[in-house]
Amino acid sequence: MNQSTAHKTDTPEQPASPQAHVLKLPIENLQVDRGPRSYEIWLVTKLMRMAGSPPVRFNLWNNNVIEPEQGEARFTIHLADPKALRSLVANPNLAFGDLYSAGRLTVEGDLAELMETLYRSVHRARQRWPRWLDALWRNHNPRPTGVSEARENIHHHYDLGNEFYRLWLDNAEMQYTCAYYEREDLSLEQAQLAKLEHVCRKLRLRPGMTVVEAGCGWGGLARYMARHYGVKVHAYNISKEQLAYARAEAERQQLDHLIEYVEDDYRNIQGQYDAFVSIGMLEHVGKENYPALAALIRRSLKPDGIALLHSIGRNRPMLMNAWIEKRIFPGAYPPSIGEFMEICELGDFSVLDVENLRLHYARTLSHWMDRFTARETEVTALYDQHFTRAWRMYLAGSIAAFRAGSLQLFQVVFTHGDNNRLPQNRQHLYTFPAAPEA
Repeated sequence: MNQSTAHKTDTPEQPASPQAHVLKLPIENLQVDRGPRSYEIWLVTKLMRMAGSPPVRFNLWNNNVIEPEQGEARFTIHLADPKALRSLVANPNLAFGDLYSAGRLTVEGDLAELMETLYRSVHRARQRWPRWLDALWRNHNPRPTGVSEARENIHHHYDLGNEFYRLWLDNAEMQYTCAYYEREDLSLEQAQLAKLEHVCRKLRLRPGMTVVEAGCGWGGLARYMARHYGVKVHAYNISKEQLAYARAEAERQQLDHLIEYVEDDYRNIQGQYDAFVSIGMLEHVGKENYPALAALIRRSLKPDGIALLHSIGRNRPMLMNAWIEKRIFPGAYPPSIGEFMEICELGDFSVLDVENLRLHYARTLSHWMDRFTARETEVTALYDQHFTRAWRMYLAGSIAAFRAGSLQLFQVVFTHGDNNRLPQNRQHLYTFPAAPEA
């Protein structure tokens, strides 16, 4: 997806003259200006070598320009002050997002394309890093995800206000997870509905079945399952903002007799169900809680029941980017495919299907980014410029991560190991299109 031109260039205002020694920055970021020293120019050169010599130009605080060592520059990074450079060198995983959010680092060029270029370049270069650099630029272990910590983590991200998310999510069911672009020409709304239909088919839902959903977001999947498949749904969530929206929508759509939205932690799920589903919650569970999750699914699933977990993941175990974990998604840990399979092994489950929707998530995020960019003035009115820049950085970085392959999106379907009432093929998934007509 092409990005909206509104966020292609983010160039700082320049000083009136080189002699002015005044940076035109927000007063909160005002720094005493001085010319760059030779060791600071050396730091930039060293930083870029460690990052694999990407095609990036640096423009320092007094317009001293450092060109890439190889080829032509495709992007320009502007640094507003010497402390910004020192922070960036000390730990770019954390500092890049913080400096960008504060307006002390700005970018000429498409931000998502820059981040993808950096991710690919660093991935190649990292094999040659000395051990001390890996330790210096390390990401942080995720924060705990116990019951009380999980509430705080979820509140930090999901209780920002429904008005904020309404500005840029789909207008169909407020889905904040990967859409399913069954066809190239689908709109965001069509692709999100196609995702819901795709999930329902994988669960082989039939009227009268019972479904439990762990982490229901704004309740769109529960409403879709009830409306189109006639199932009864117990949907668990600990976000008050999301539940308020979900309950109001279920009542408005006259589906509240089929859906119970439960304000409680997924660990307190009770009863047995024909289907267990969780879309986009596993990233917040924490690897140390996988044994308990496996036991929960095992006791919640009827003998012939089917479960589906949909989660951001990795090709190999890696910590979440330090800035994302600290500023955006506290406690987040996307599992590798091997760690994902541990849940199935611990529960003695048979895996029926694994699908990777990585590029679908990159396109979903591109749609979100376009909409977010178009509504940035409103976002800033709700919060402030720092918040707006941070979320622009988060969306662009996420687009880049899925394009570069550092993040994956797994849908895994499984059942009890001794269940023999299984589909013999996948025709039920593709008999007719999942996406609604335009």
